[in-house]
Amino acid sequence: MGLFWDLMQQSQISDQQNRADSLEERVAWLEDELHHTKVLLVKTLKALEEHTGQDIDGDGVAG
Repeated sequence: MGLFWDLMQQSQISDQQNRADSLEERVAWLEDELHHTKVLLVKTLKALEEHTGQDIDGDGVAG
């Protein structure tokens, strides 16, 4: 019975590790996507400010 219990625990530990790895991968992907979104937002905002000549983001500079 002890061997069976050990195998079950090892299986649960392995499953948990796979979920943690998967979660870490998803978080890394989301962080990368967030970075790219922020870069795109800054570029878009700069282009919009240059096009309109207005300070949209409130930094005191248009463009």
